[in-house]
Amino acid sequence: MTKLKMGVIGGGIDSFIGSVHRMAAAMDGHIELVCGALSSTPERSRKSGEQLGLPPERIYGDYRKMIEKESQLPEEERMDIVSITTPNYMHYQPARMALDYGFHVICDKPMTMTLEEALDLENHVGSTGLEFALTHNYTGYPMVKQAKHMVRTGELGKIRKIAVEYLQGWLNTKVEDMGNKQANWRADPKRSGKVLAMGDIGTHAENLAEYITGLKIKSLCADLTSHVEGRILDDDGSMLIRYEGGATGTLLASQIATGEENNLKINIYGDKGGLEWEQVSPNTLIVKWANKPTEILRTATQFAGFGKASQLASRLPAGHPEGFIEAFANIYKNFALTILSRKEGKDPDPEWLDFPNVHDGVRGMAFLETVIESSQSNQKWIWMKS
Repeated sequence: MTKLKMGVIGGGIDSFIGSVHRMAAAMDGHIELVCGALSSTPERSRKSGEQLGLPPERIYGDYRKMIEKESQLPEEERMDIVSITTPNYMHYQPARMALDYGFHVICDKPMTMTLEEALDLENHVGSTGLEFALTHNYTGYPMVKQAKHMVRTGELGKIRKIAVEYLQGWLNTKVEDMGNKQANWRADPKRSGKVLAMGDIGTHAENLAEYITGLKIKSLCADLTSHVEGRILDDDGSMLIRYEGGATGTLLASQIATGEENNLKINIYGDKGGLEWEQVSPNTLIVKWANKPTEILRTATQFAGFGKASQLASRLPAGHPEGFIEAFANIYKNFALTILSRKEGKDPDPEWLDFPNVHDGVRGMAFLETVIESSQSNQKWIWMKS
């Protein structure tokens, strides 16, 4: 297969997530970076493009120029996909324009600022037939895929309880006023949206629970709080959840959990067994049984019962740590292989379709708007928006 050519929007100098996207895209050799509109200012975009070795004529001052100019190039030269690595408020318009001009899109989460925008993108992806991926990167971990395999094949029985939490401590003080670029835009409603912690990390927790179990949230009872004085948006959230099929659950998302680094953890319990996975030890999946000893499953071990998706997501032999970048890369890899297959007139392998898509983006925005409504209401249960 030939390589896909990628253009990047955002992710320039001093961007953490931009470099993650570029490393992930390059890891499996299916994608090459050919152009970019890498900053909100033309000068910073130029400097970033020069650092990355892009040709001067393929470094653009803004995303509109990039999409327009690239669409005018011969097919064998122009970009195939657009990667959007900007703050939340700059997701919707670039994504929609890229789709309008015939480019596939991979976008950071949350997908948009509002549910209305998300639904519009969903309709647009459907009408264009183009591919759209959302970088809920924790779904890329091999042991998360193994957890999904075990739940979906019924090994744990009927799912009864889902407890997911995502705890960080980096916003324990008002660092957005202290020159912290990452905190500054996240705490700004004009750039982040209606929520802070729940949009930044709560959507990851929501997506992880639905990805592994296949169960959608029916209703929830949420409480959002801003603990740090002077902070407008939430820095902490808790909720009770009712899922399809009768399962119940809890979701915690906090960025003022003092001392926590990046503690994403999920426990799922069925009537036959349960499992536990946490991001700080991503190569390990703990499986608990009612009538036999607890099992510890490890990435890349070739035992009976391991799902194909989890095996394909492992690049290294057992015992060699794989982590955050590789999980990100698994989304890019499946996204790229799906597009390359379709370009050759072939149906992609089912495992290649295993990446978060525009529908997951809609679920995320419906989740956030339901959480906000619930937190502002005295009603105990609020039905999930759709």
